[in-house]
This record gives sequence, C-alpha cells and structure tokens, in this order.
Amino acid sequence: MYAAIGAGLAVIGAGLGIGRIGGSAMDAIARQPEATSKIQTAMIIAAALVEGVALFGVVVGLMGL
Repeated sequence: MYAAIGAGLAVIGAGLGIGRIGGSAMDAIARQPEATSKIQTAMIIAAALVEGVALFGVVVGLMGL
C-alpha cells in the first residue's frame, strides 16, 4: 500500500514539475521570441530530467511491493 502511495506521489510531482517547466518556458518565449530555440532546448532537457527522476521514484516505490 505504501509503495503505491510513493509511486503516486512521484507521478504527481513529475506532473507539477513538467507543468511548471512548460509554463515558465511559454512566459520566456513570450518575452523573448528570438530565443525560442534555446528556450525549447533547455525546456526539453529539463523535462527529460524530471521524467527520469519520476521514473526512478516510481521504480523505487514499487520495489517495496
């Protein structure tokens, strides 16, 4: 039971993190449209890192089963 709660929290955290990254990237692109490619690259890298940490959290959480 606790493993499922841990995995769920990891997924919720990843969703919040990626949402925040996307929102901040859209704000940055709106402020400086000429830097769109650099902002998108940084956004994709940051989102991939958040997903990696979330996947690690889910795996560790489910190992408790």
